[in-house]
Order: sequence, then structure tokens, then C-alpha cells
Amino acid sequence: MKISVDYDRCEGHGLCADQAPGVFVLDDDAELTYRFEDLEVPDEHVSAARAAVNVCPVAALRVQP
Repeated sequence: MKISVDYDRCEGHGLCADQAPGVFVLDDDAELTYRFEDLEVPDEHVSAARAAVNVCPVAALRVQP
């Protein structure tokens, strides 16, 4: 599974980082880092990553087909 992140749309709410701290990191300036850019999300993080996609209030995260 891969996730695409629309960084222009991201408002830095941090809900993704709360749901999947092994996948997303939000720094003190509300800048998001996605740890698996252009890579498959490791199996142990897939469930949390899907939950993070579902809670993003601005739909900045999408599961790629």
C-alpha cells in the first residue's frame, strides 16, 4: 500500500501523526513528514496508516490504488 500526501492541502492538524506515529511526523512548525514517501508502507504500519487517512479533516491523505 502506498499513500499520497497533498502537502499544499495539509493544515497541520496532526491527527495523522496521532493515529500513525510510525508513519507520519508533525514537527513544531506543523510541517508534516511522511516516512515512506515513494515506498510501500510496511505491513506493520498499514492498519494505522489507513486510520490516519480516514481521520484527516482536509483529505490531504489518500491511499493510492
